[in-house]
Amino acid sequence: MTDMNELILEQLPIIIFGILLIVLVLLIMMIVQTVKMRRLRKNYDNLMSSTGVEDLESLLFQLKVQMDSIEDMQAENKDEITKALTKLNQVQGKIGVKRYNAYGERGTDLSFSVAMLNEQSDGLVLTGLYNRDGSYVYAKPLKGGESTYSLSNEEKEAIVLAQQEA
Repeated sequence: MTDMNELILEQLPIIIFGILLIVLVLLIMMIVQTVKMRRLRKNYDNLMSSTGVEDLESLLFQLKVQMDSIEDMQAENKDEITKALTKLNQVQGKIGVKRYNAYGERGTDLSFSVAMLNEQSDGLVLTGLYNRDGSYVYAKPLKGGESTYSLSNEEKEAIVLAQQEA
């Protein structure tokens, strides 16, 4: 037993030096972690000071609510844009005009046919016939570029001109 005590006493400076070395390494690691923690805390405080919110959980919840609200608004806007585009395609935006002399050599190009169409070639053709005695205007409805009424060559040309419009 005395041999054991002597052995421990001989090794005691090495054991103490090893323990001190471990404590010193742990102390350095703790200082490094403290510096990192202070830097992280400073960044966190800077982030939280500009929001007016006390903790990060409340901030994240608030941002989630805002994001959900924005997504709902985006879906509503998408629906409104789709409706507007549908209505826009139904508007008579394509117009073709054909002027002509309806009575041959007697007169000038005062007669006309105007086709007003939407994207589906629905709309109408207005024809104005002018002569010395008066002026007559006729309207013919169109569905798919065709009418239930007979169309003159000039009215057909006006329809083609309107369909070619971009």
